[in-house]
Amino acid sequence: MRTLKYALLGLIDRGPITGYDISKEFEKRIMANFWHAKHSQVYPELKRLLDEELISFELIVQGEKMEKKLYTITPKGHAEFVEWLLRDEPLGVTPKDVFRLRTFFSDFMAPSDYERHLNSQLLKHNYKKEYLENTMVKVFSNVPQFGTKDFGDYAVLLGAILREDSYIAWLIKCLELIK
Repeated sequence: MRTLKYALLGLIDRGPITGYDISKEFEKRIMANFWHAKHSQVYPELKRLLDEELISFELIVQGEKMEKKLYTITPKGHAEFVEWLLRDEPLGVTPKDVFRLRTFFSDFMAPSDYERHLNSQLLKHNYKKEYLENTMVKVFSNVPQFGTKDFGDYAVLLGAILREDSYIAWLIKCLELIK
């Protein structure tokens, strides 16, 4: 399945947007916590969406010579996007986690080396959680209403914070187990 296709359709469905701005969305503090795409992936997918008549574009002239494409979703694209949104799919493959792989093979490490790794990970995940919580405070003063773009942003950010809570709890438990 071309999941990037639906990420792009969703971004374009929110309003006219350039390819450059789409690429930037994947770097923003909220979307980057659950999905990423490289600049080199975005433009070929936009071409496919154009070929499938799911999006269209208007050339906008900036300055004297610079042109940019402003993408909009077609009715066919919107229908396909909504169909995908409503689909109930099986649980996806667990994402790769290098540290968990190291833990799986921790029997080849000295306890002090593994403890050093655990403490390093704990520091990184606490930092990430603090960053996410600060982002939550800066962006949201209260829980947005369901049905708004902000609600989806809020829910995803909340999920990222809870993911870090869970990872931190696991790291602490592993530290307790090796002592």
